[in-house]
Amino acid sequence: MTVKKTKKTILVVDDTETNLDMILAILKEYDVIPVTSGEDALLVLKEEKIDMILLDILMPGMDGFEVCNGLKADGETKNIPVIFITAKNDEDSIEKAYELGGVDYVTKPFRPRELMARVKTHLCMQEIIDNLGYLATRDSLTGVYNRRKFFELAQSMYELNKEGVFSIMIDLDHFKNINDLYGHQSGDVVLRSITKAISDLLPEESVFGRVGGEEFAVLVVASKPDEVKNLVEIIRITVSQLIVLIGDSTTISCTISCGMAQRTEATLSLDDLLKEADIALYQAKGGGRNRSIFR
Repeated sequence: MTVKKTKKTILVVDDTETNLDMILAILKEYDVIPVTSGEDALLVLKEEKIDMILLDILMPGMDGFEVCNGLKADGETKNIPVIFITAKNDEDSIEKAYELGGVDYVTKPFRPRELMARVKTHLCMQEIIDNLGYLATRDSLTGVYNRRKFFELAQSMYELNKEGVFSIMIDLDHFKNINDLYGHQSGDVVLRSITKAISDLLPEESVFGRVGGEEFAVLVVASKPDEVKNLVEIIRITVSQLIVLIGDSTTISCTISCGMAQRTEATLSLDDLLKEADIALYQAKGGGRNRSIFR
């Protein structure tokens, strides 16, 4: 079965309708959004996910340089590749275009095949950059945030929310026994399955990361402790009922222990909050495992 590839979306900004029509004809294999002003371009960027921008410089009102400067200053749009397409071919304009963050500069009249080649090249390069960025922030085995990215995002959440911030520490019970008994490859399958089960249950306003071999951390915002307690109990029970199939006939089950803590006036830092949850986690493990404790 052939999987249909999702088309890339390209925003084309040019105040001349004829130029827009030509570019639309050349880039017919992409989803192209044509606009005739810089102001309209910025409005589109707020509403649509754009993969590339082809940008004219000479336009009434907001020119191409102003548009590029604005989108590069916005964290949501700064990484979108911009190719300038313009009749201006002086060195000052070319230099300024690159200084503002443009990835390429095409002068009019342009050659259709050359324009298509440049668009394809820069879309490919951006995809590689995006993939590298994703890999740099993710745990390679489970796909959740790695330790560094977890602490970065958790710190931001901690600073933004003075109240209603909770930390959760999760540890897989007797996971070493699974590795010893069934092998590390099987252990990896179990780890991925449990991580997915947890991820599926977490609310959108949470940060979830792998911070150790079989230890995970969550930072979540909630209105009251009971919400978090209920969430963690649902996670714990779901994992305890999970049956992981290895090969054709081998099944493995695993439980988790969880510790929770709430940010209070006595909590001076994110580390303090996580340490409180860690203490609760060890109390849960010391109390027989497969349980959760709120501290």
